Amino acid sequence: MNVAPLIQSHLEKAVQHIADGHQLLAALDIPKQILHKKLLISQKPYEAYRVQHNDWLGPFKGGLRFHPTVDLNEFQTLAYLMTLKCALLGLPFGGAKGGIAVDPKELSEKELEELSRTFVREFFDNLGQDRDIPAPDVNTNPQIMAWMLDEYEKMLGSHAPATFTGKPVALGGSLGREQATGVGGAIVLREYAGKIGKKPQDLTVAVQGFGNVGHYFAQTVSNMGFRIMALSDSKGAIATSQTEGFDIEQILSCKKGKGYLAGCYCVGGVCDIRFGRKIANEELLELPVDIVVPAALENVIHENNANNIKAPIILEMANGPITKEADEMLIKKGVTIIPDILANAGGVTVSYFEWVQGRMGYYWEEQEVLEKLEKKMKEAFGQVWNISHEKNIPLRTASYLLALQRLHMALQLKR
Repeated sequence: MNVAPLIQSHLEKAVQHIADGHQLLAALDIPKQILHKKLLISQKPYEAYRVQHNDWLGPFKGGLRFHPTVDLNEFQTLAYLMTLKCALLGLPFGGAKGGIAVDPKELSEKELEELSRTFVREFFDNLGQDRDIPAPDVNTNPQIMAWMLDEYEKMLGSHAPATFTGKPVALGGSLGREQATGVGGAIVLREYAGKIGKKPQDLTVAVQGFGNVGHYFAQTVSNMGFRIMALSDSKGAIATSQTEGFDIEQILSCKKGKGYLAGCYCVGGVCDIRFGRKIANEELLELPVDIVVPAALENVIHENNANNIKAPIILEMANGPITKEADEMLIKKGVTIIPDILANAGGVTVSYFEWVQGRMGYYWEEQEVLEKLEKKMKEAFGQVWNISHEKNIPLRTASYLLALQRLHMALQLKR
């Protein structure tokens, strides 16, 4: 199986702590199924894929992305990561990933709907609440999941709301799903701060990325008491030297009005040019704060800037924001990295809750969803922390080890 070198490196480090671990890796290296179809929309063909990696712990789970550069090798890596992430969080799912090679911006809404429905028609036999449960990913959203669910139910001849997650709430989606990834990461950071004997108000944070994940993360950690000293979006970054940090609620309101962060220097309920300055996105990563949070793109910390990182803690809210070379450099510097496989697992955790609610036909209030999310994230972090300290290994290696241990147990019990 084609897995990114970075992931392979992490797996190799973790598997050293498992008896016959390389046999486990060999078994995991073989995906259960790789599906490839051609979808014809308006007389134009589109390549569609679904990688179903592993189902030892339960049905396949993973996102669908619509992007012109979708790549089968990348899907294999991402499906493998979903297998590990679900195992790490103790979810009864295996990993999958898929999508269509298309730029959705070039399609009309009617064509986009037809593409979504055609995907379901072509992959129908491989989907289902006990087989494979897709979810939104890059350039897909609740509306696309609604079209897909509707098509699936028409073909099935009955209701099956648990077959897709990330749906609109009106069609069986879960309250709390939108903010789940950001809130989950905030819970992990708060738990880590407690383990090192720090109060949130004693720690400063810089967040790169102010999209769905970044803004919910920043909002939540700010409410916890962490001080947000810098933020960025695709148009640039802002920083403040004010002791209390940015007022995230005011910044959210300011950005909503302007469409971008620049100039939203909001502190203590007031937005004023005196309270901040514009900086480059790259500069944000190198600020002298306690915690840097890459929450947007992959590979933003690399061998050319790793030595310039001043923060002693990095929380990975984006997938793969640190390259293999940078990871090794940062570990040597003594930087603590709270890995993506743990930090951004809140999304799939609430997708699991949505699946459960859909199956039983009973839906929880948002507060109950968030309480269940907190319990899951605290439990996973605590287990990773204990393994890290017992074996004297980085949190990333401990996270991979815990996931592999659970997969190893499942494999042993099934043999």
